[in-house]
Amino acid sequence: MKKIFFNIGLLCFGLLALLAACQDDDFSLSAPATEADAAFTFTPSSQTPNIINFASPSDGFIKRWSFGNGGTSVGDNVVGRYPFKGTYEVTLVVYMPGGSATTTQTITIANDDLTLVDIDEYKFLSGGLDAPDGKTWVVDKEMLGHLGIGPATGTWPEWYQAGPNEKANRGLYDDELTFQLAGSKFTYNTGEPGTVYVNASYGGDFPGAPKEPDGNDYIAPYTPPANQTWSLSQDGDKWFLTISNGGFMGYYSGAAPVYEILLLTPDEMQVRSVQGGVPGNVWYQRFIRKGFVRQPPEPEPEPEYKIEDIYENFDGASNVTFVPNSGGSVVTYDNPAPVPVNETAKVGKYVKAPGGGGAFSNVQIQLPYKMDLRQRHVFKLKVFLPGYNDYITDNGAEAWQSYRTLQHQVSLKLQDRTLGGNAYTTQVEVAQRTLETDKWLELTFDFDAAANRTDFDTIVIQVGGEAIYTGGIFFIDDLALQPAVQ
Repeated sequence: MKKIFFNIGLLCFGLLALLAACQDDDFSLSAPATEADAAFTFTPSSQTPNIINFASPSDGFIKRWSFGNGGTSVGDNVVGRYPFKGTYEVTLVVYMPGGSATTTQTITIANDDLTLVDIDEYKFLSGGLDAPDGKTWVVDKEMLGHLGIGPATGTWPEWYQAGPNEKANRGLYDDELTFQLAGSKFTYNTGEPGTVYVNASYGGDFPGAPKEPDGNDYIAPYTPPANQTWSLSQDGDKWFLTISNGGFMGYYSGAAPVYEILLLTPDEMQVRSVQGGVPGNVWYQRFIRKGFVRQPPEPEPEPEYKIEDIYENFDGASNVTFVPNSGGSVVTYDNPAPVPVNETAKVGKYVKAPGGGGAFSNVQIQLPYKMDLRQRHVFKLKVFLPGYNDYITDNGAEAWQSYRTLQHQVSLKLQDRTLGGNAYTTQVEVAQRTLETDKWLELTFDFDAAANRTDFDTIVIQVGGEAIYTGGIFFIDDLALQPAVQ
């Protein structure tokens, strides 16, 4: 005990000495940032009074500007473009060693200068100077994925894609969105009987909204607010479309009225927006110019109908490639338990991602032909389900889920991927359930009941169950289509 007290005493003495040294060196923390640090000036450019030059003289190491028209920038000297007359609140946030400071000033633009919007993004969206009545867009209902959900990266709603006309009679396909350049006017015509399509989580935002007859979402009565406007802003090479006054486009997902533009041509537009309250979920939508008729693509040749060997042992013998899907993946890995019935050195490490992004995890084998299952329709697969996975915690968030915990289960499914996001609607599945953990198992999947089907071109392996938010690690090996029974 004496030794401990002695050491503490030395520590306290050292701290006192350090403080004294700091005092001698006149050491002090940085002063807090003040409004004066965020002061800025602005002057019209010599080119036009609708282009404003902003300048900040402070020593802040980051300066973030919001121009009040949807545009943003970073830097000491920045430029704001204001094609339309009006009053705008410009905000500057300056970050200093002692914190941040914010100031706002109001600028007034006296007249429109439509030459500033004589660029493709404005012309494609609104029709430009040649379309005084604006341009009207409708939902691209014939296109696969005209409505869908996916991660916040990429350009495709990989988790779910609505099929052509899938959302008929939902109050969506008769909606018309008109963008006028003059005044940045936005008009939402909901059609008859004046309804919009609303995500299940946000039906409460529309009192009296009835649920759709065969789903969870709502068909809601809606009267768009008056005097809605739109604006475009650019961040690097990305363009964003903002609707004012609580407005939205097409499907209402509870998102802020800001849409990232993924595609914009004179005839087609694709946007995405973060689902309200669920930052990891992004809703994708596609629109076309009213009256636009897409030319049908050239028909692809019918794939060959046949059967070939299908095998993968992760030790070098393989004639397939696994495609990761919806947060599922598989890679070659050292066998974690080289014991019977599987003593090989290498196996496949199958990972099911956690959270909503991994709820439908799987890996796929996408074949270049349609499978002839009449003589050969039995698959075998070895699996190892580690006991260290969490098979108990309920991480589900939706009442409709059949299971809410990770399952001791392996499924093989056969699908027709030409159906895109609807491939699951015609699939056949063979599932092996309540499997033992911490041992290699050899499982058999017999598709005899579907032997006369001619539409399958994809094999799906799914471990741990479906619509489950708990992630997990599993191991697979020796996938093989069995020879025909003689």
